[in-house]
Amino acid sequence: MKKLFIVVLFLTSFSGGVFANADLPGLTKFINEMEQKHGFGADELNQLFAKVEVKDSILKAIARPAEKSKPWYKYRAIFIQDKRVNEGVKFWQQHVDVLQRAEQHYGVPAEIIIAILGVETSYGGNVGGFRVIDALSTLAFRYPPRSKFFRSELEHFLLLTREENRSPLNAVGSYAGAMGLGQFMPSSYRAYAVDFDGDNKRDIWTNPDDAIGSIANYIKLHGWITGQSIAHKTSLLAEEPTALIAKGYKPKLSREQLAAAGASLKNLPYANDKIALIALTQQKGEEYWLVRQNFYSITRYNHSRMYAMTVKQLAELIRQGYESSPR
Repeated sequence: MKKLFIVVLFLTSFSGGVFANADLPGLTKFINEMEQKHGFGADELNQLFAKVEVKDSILKAIARPAEKSKPWYKYRAIFIQDKRVNEGVKFWQQHVDVLQRAEQHYGVPAEIIIAILGVETSYGGNVGGFRVIDALSTLAFRYPPRSKFFRSELEHFLLLTREENRSPLNAVGSYAGAMGLGQFMPSSYRAYAVDFDGDNKRDIWTNPDDAIGSIANYIKLHGWITGQSIAHKTSLLAEEPTALIAKGYKPKLSREQLAAAGASLKNLPYANDKIALIALTQQKGEEYWLVRQNFYSITRYNHSRMYAMTVKQLAELIRQGYESSPR
């Protein structure tokens, strides 16, 4: 009787060609969905996920991202360094024509595109050391706080590799599954990556032209306003207006509200647009900035005020270096 029960259980578990990977709880349901929604073969996916490795290092890394575990002055020091600035200047010199074309087409300054590449992968020097399939599977099935998001990204990744005729096992990226020179998540790759060199392929893995165009396209479609400034340092004439800072970095505040709260508008260009007030922790206290829509657009790439400010400041240094270099 006991043997019969085992045989029945075995056959039930493998009915329809679908079985569960013990390291990935919920995988069977996911495979069924991919089969029904997108026509993937269950056997094909079973063979793929049998090769997936769950990585504890991925779970540890996502639990302590630098954007949340470090104060501003330490986070900034990771990226604002002479070497990264100099390499950014060199990248500009090497890709000047493509950057100029991207700036003209999308309205996003060359130095912003370069700075994002610099922060994300050191201009392609560090695109990540995890297989994307391992990262996304680990987080989709073993990281409950964001499992819904990463299950969706895993779905997009499988669709992307099918569309682009790439092996899901060969793609390498960050611990969170971000890919290529610009570290696009799979959904962003599918939605915003562009073929910027006209070779009928969207390759942000190894093609700087496509990476440049794709970053510019992403930032533009997330609200970049050509010609508008990004952020301006301010001082407070009264106690910190915590209620205004708590509103976040999406511009919602009028200049009148900011002035009434004691924020100096001296460095802010006159206009009618909305503003946000942010605080960044320095060694000797808080530093305050008035940020505009273009700052918010950069945060759509990485939802961190420290990330966006780093891109802004690195971009300024790269432009200064480029303009002072011999050409």
